[in-house]
Amino acid sequence: MARSAAAPVRRRRRGTGDGALGPPSGIVAIVGRPNVGKSTLFNRISGQRRAIVDEMAGLTRDRLYGIAEWRGRRFTVVDTAGLDPRGSTRDDAEHVALVRGTQQQARLAIAEADVICLMVDVRSGITALDEEVAGILRAGGKPIVLAGNKADSPVDPYFAHELYRLGLGEPVLVSALTGIDTGDLLDRIVDELPPPDPEAEVPASALRLAIVGRPNVGKSSLLNALAGEERALVSPLPGTTRDAVDTWLDRPEGAVQLVDTAGIRRRGVIDTDVEHYSLLRALRAMERSDVAVLVVDASTGIVAQDRHVAGYAADAGKGLVVVVNKWDLLDFETRAAPATLKTVAAAFAFVPGVPVIAGSALDGRNVSKVIAAARGVAEARSTRVPTPVLNDLLRRALEDRPPRLHKGRRLKLFYAAQAQAASPTVVLFVNDPELLHFSYRRYLEHRIRAVFAFNGVPLQLVARRRSAQQAAAS
Repeated sequence: MARSAAAPVRRRRRGTGDGALGPPSGIVAIVGRPNVGKSTLFNRISGQRRAIVDEMAGLTRDRLYGIAEWRGRRFTVVDTAGLDPRGSTRDDAEHVALVRGTQQQARLAIAEADVICLMVDVRSGITALDEEVAGILRAGGKPIVLAGNKADSPVDPYFAHELYRLGLGEPVLVSALTGIDTGDLLDRIVDELPPPDPEAEVPASALRLAIVGRPNVGKSSLLNALAGEERALVSPLPGTTRDAVDTWLDRPEGAVQLVDTAGIRRRGVIDTDVEHYSLLRALRAMERSDVAVLVVDASTGIVAQDRHVAGYAADAGKGLVVVVNKWDLLDFETRAAPATLKTVAAAFAFVPGVPVIAGSALDGRNVSKVIAAARGVAEARSTRVPTPVLNDLLRRALEDRPPRLHKGRRLKLFYAAQAQAASPTVVLFVNDPELLHFSYRRYLEHRIRAVFAFNGVPLQLVARRRSAQQAAAS
């Protein structure tokens, strides 16, 4: 197998067109025994340093998820905890329970993911645990891509021939640490992903809302209040909802599809396999929605996981509405203070203008405002900025605050256009994309939002290289 030079995955992306990619579609789960490099691969293909990488096995306790881009396709990638039936040997019953738990976890991965990437250590060869997991995966019927990791140098002794023993077809030898041949692995993964859902069965005028949030914040109660009847099971016990339940509402202004999703718990406290993969169902619900309605608990305040879920919605290009539920549990002084809602809005400042609604799903307070706010966000998400107006706006922005020199060179903007994309995406044709500093990108975004608010909607600015001659010719 040819060995390609080490390079960051994102530099090898192909077929991205004008830089605007569609919403994420499809879930890829990285599975394998502990310490084979799953978190390292996750960090590389998602372009984030969110998974802790260490020689100590078993550091990944929960599910980390991110969005990967390759060959014009965006998909969700999930880093899973290492499958390891080994545990306490003091009691045979405990060992049997651990083995059953491992098998159940692998089966859940098969059930929820579209493609499985089974990772093994090509240096140490195939273990009995690798064979056990491979057998479970083969029985699941899902596409499987076998990756032999830690193939860093051709002079190292590898056991690549043993990988065929798993019966999973041609393996891909990679180095997640250095990036060697990770592009080949992504090619295989993208080829196995099902085509994006055309959503032909959804009326064009329908508003699709995903109700998301931590467990026990009142998502199911909100759905029932919006629907006007008991459509979803409501229980005071966290984690009652395991599957996404779609509910259709007929409204004079158009149909509304509500998706109630399993609660997303903060990292480190997910303690059952079913709950682990409830998270994937919630992510899939967000992927097929227009707006994410994030329900937070007023009595506990905003926590890191609330922002984390909102961040995923923003990364996926979805609109966002924040519902502060259980407002009635706060004392009168706190409810009356204007700073209370301002503090909530400030926690989600990375999505400017996000609507924040204080209410109570149980007594119906302000529930009627949720769909109206979501519809406003969806309309902002579909806003099209005329190209002449956009270019005039950005030219004035550059005149008011010219970009700084960088190594004797200055950013030049030739022209801009809004891409044909589900979420607002502005393509900037410049002399050198590397000259667009993130702070100046943020300044241009603020100037655009000052005229076209895009409240509650992420706005993506994509810089593409264009020479002066090309710009003049066009």
